[in-house]
Amino acid sequence: MDPLAIAFGAVVGLALGLTGGGGGIFAVPLLVYGLSVSPREAVGISLAAVGGTALLGVVQRVIRHEVEFRTGILFAVAGMISAPVGAFVATRLPGGLLLVLFAVLMLVVAWQLWHKATHTPDVAPNSCQSEDGGSDRRRCQRDADGQLRLTSRCARLLLLIGLMTGFLSGIFGIGGGFVIVPALVLASGMSIHRAVGTSLLVIVLISISGVTSHLAGGNDISLSITSLFIIGGFAGMWLGGAIGKHLPAASLQKVFAVAIVLVAIFIVSKQIVLQMSL
Repeated sequence: MDPLAIAFGAVVGLALGLTGGGGGIFAVPLLVYGLSVSPREAVGISLAAVGGTALLGVVQRVIRHEVEFRTGILFAVAGMISAPVGAFVATRLPGGLLLVLFAVLMLVVAWQLWHKATHTPDVAPNSCQSEDGGSDRRRCQRDADGQLRLTSRCARLLLLIGLMTGFLSGIFGIGGGFVIVPALVLASGMSIHRAVGTSLLVIVLISISGVTSHLAGGNDISLSITSLFIIGGFAGMWLGGAIGKHLPAASLQKVFAVAIVLVAIFIVSKQIVLQMSL
């Protein structure tokens, strides 16, 4: 039993438990540089480990009535369609290029997290409002009871974001929670706690599609490393959920944004050193 795999899985689970996303963004670098897994296999392991860890979080959130199934399934269906496309693209990219593109994505994600932590309230209102306080017709609306009005405009918006999330999941081995949580809050007017729970449901379903696509494409996924990652992930998920109840969401997002930037810089630096040594 490799204690590093369990420790790295705990980091992934902690991120998922705190924010409903961000776990996969750390999983691939940890696997590649910490456990010497090839970039392509790391994508598959990341998908399986993040999905398996998120499953525990879904169960916890369902018990607390913090999962919106209708919205989550709509997201997931779109993501499950596009995840195989991302997985196919990943098999056609060199490992080094895949890591550099991943680092660029991490910097974009970090900027989004920091921006939203600075400009978005911790708790979303029951309905989306534009900056001038009026109703924003480009987004989904909710009735007086907080139930989502699933109009054709709203469905198209959620499906589009779901397709984007699934593609990113397939190509980079990430669950997509960093996209799903802010999208659910801003596009559907969902509260941050329900968005985290619903995001975990979407991650589980999209991960299933992504893992299936990777296996069908002939890529290997180490069962031993994946299992150890999930074991650590369960511990991290429990700890993250407990800590998250007592810390402001904005502060957590800023911490993760800084951590993501540092990991991205590390990845690019390693690639530069590698190229210089050739």
